[in-house]
Order: sequence, then C-alpha cells, then structure tokens
Amino acid sequence: MSDHQLRDWPRLFAELAASSRDPRLRAYYGAGCIAADTPLAEVPLVALDVETTGLDPRQHAIVSLGLVPLNLQRIRCSEARYWVVKPTSELSAESVTFHHITHSDIRHAPRLAHVLDELLEALAGKVVVAHYRKIERNFLDQALRQHLGEGLSFPIIDTMELEARLHPKRGISWWDRLRGRRPLSIRLADSRLRYGLPLYSAHHALTDALACGELLQAQAATHYPPHTPVGALWS
Repeated sequence: MSDHQLRDWPRLFAELAASSRDPRLRAYYGAGCIAADTPLAEVPLVALDVETTGLDPRQHAIVSLGLVPLNLQRIRCSEARYWVVKPTSELSAESVTFHHITHSDIRHAPRLAHVLDELLEALAGKVVVAHYRKIERNFLDQALRQHLGEGLSFPIIDTMELEARLHPKRGISWWDRLRGRRPLSIRLADSRLRYGLPLYSAHHALTDALACGELLQAQAATHYPPHTPVGALWS
C-alpha cells in the first residue's frame, strides 16, 4: 500500500488549511475532504485530465485542463470546465501531434496562474478521478510550486489503477506472443471497450475527463457496490 493510500486525507486537509500561505489554497483545503469510510455513492467526484508538453513535470508544463463533476449516477456536463493555458515550456512537435494544441492556440491563452481561482474552486470538496494519477497529481503539484511557491495535495481515484487491480495477470507467455496474442491493455480507450463504452478522440483534456468519469461509473456498476468505502479506492 502506498503512502498516499495510508494518508488520513481529512486530517491532512485540516493541517494544510491552517499552514498554507496562499488564500486560494487555504480556501481549497478549508473546504475539507470527506472521510475514508464514506460510501462511494455519496462521494462528490470530479473527473480531471491535463494535457502537457511532455511527461516530466520538472521539464514540461500543462497546456490544457478539463474537468467534469459527477457521481455514480450522473455526469454534470453543464458544469464541465476546459482551459487552454500558455505553458512555461515550449511546445514540441511530438506534443502537438498528441493534443493538437498549436502555437496559435496558446498565443493569447492565459497562464495557469490566472485560472487557478476557478480550478481550485471547481475541485474544492470533491475527490478527483483520473486515469494514471501521476500525470494530474505531479504536474499540478509542480505547477503550483512554480506559481505559488506551494504544492498541491489531493486524493485521487485512479481508474487505471482500478483496472490493474482487476486484471493483475496482464502479461502473456512467450508462446502466446509467438501466436500473435497481446497483453491486456489498461489504457483509457482499451479499458472503456471492456465495459462497452464508445471510443472518443483521445488527448483532449475535456473529452478524456469525460471518458474517465464514464469509466469509473462503469467500473463501480460492475465491481464496486455503492456502499464501498471511498478509502478502498482512492490513493
């Protein structure tokens, strides 16, 4: 079990609300965090995705963010948010190929610091849902350290990790490889297909956030009853 899974998130939020210097962070942490024994059906959730200029948060930066509030029964698309922001590192040809955000798209875009108020307000009081938590967690933490001098901590339900738990034996033998079989994929699109969910265009922050939220709903409906404590799923 990871350090994040062992964390007492409500207590940590209370401590950070008292110690954070930036008023936006104090307000975010002051909204509190639900208890680990809260049933999943009662958890306020927000699916989050960020697109970046690369994979290393120390060298690369966020270029877009999308989020969609939800619970196990409903996705609140009317409250979805999407931002394109001017990154602190240069766009690369490779990153443009992935997320299709070009130099002209970011020319007049705000810096992330200018949307932090809206972002933190949208996240406050909710548990984040993401597919491969290291991207969202590490890039947002690094971005806030750069802009505010303080990092950001928050619990995440990682739909990729849930798929990994459900399919622990994803590897295949050399004989299966020779026969043309492939290991089971827990990527977002492949995971959605296992639940009969439609394919969406990948690497758009808002679309991927929606796709991730739908995936969690399908995972919960199939494997996790509504009374499952959120602490069993978050990290």
